[in-house]
Amino acid sequence: MQKTLTCIICPVGCEITVTGIDKTIEKIEGNECKRGIQYATNEFIDPRRILTTTVKIDGTNLPVVSVRSDKPLPKNIIFNCMEVLKKVCIQAPVKIGQVVIENILDTGVNIITTRC
Repeated sequence: MQKTLTCIICPVGCEITVTGIDKTIEKIEGNECKRGIQYATNEFIDPRRILTTTVKIDGTNLPVVSVRSDKPLPKNIIFNCMEVLKKVCIQAPVKIGQVVIENILDTGVNIITTRC
């Protein structure tokens, strides 16, 4: 399998091609720095993303409050996390950084508020 990525680690934005099978990398080409190798490796083997979204809130004039994951989540479970979060409703007042869901889907990642 071959995957082409645009590296986002530095402003150069190298187009990196990773060749491999399953989670085994055979070749990485196109990076101009070592950081590109690490980025491409992570994206090929275990892509992760910070989840940013909103959850419902009661007790205020705003219908929702913004939240995010405190660490990157595996990309393949982002939609599962969204299903959990759309059922959540928290009570005002909230503080920035308040944990809304601890250890979402047993990932070790917390969902925290980003607005009060």
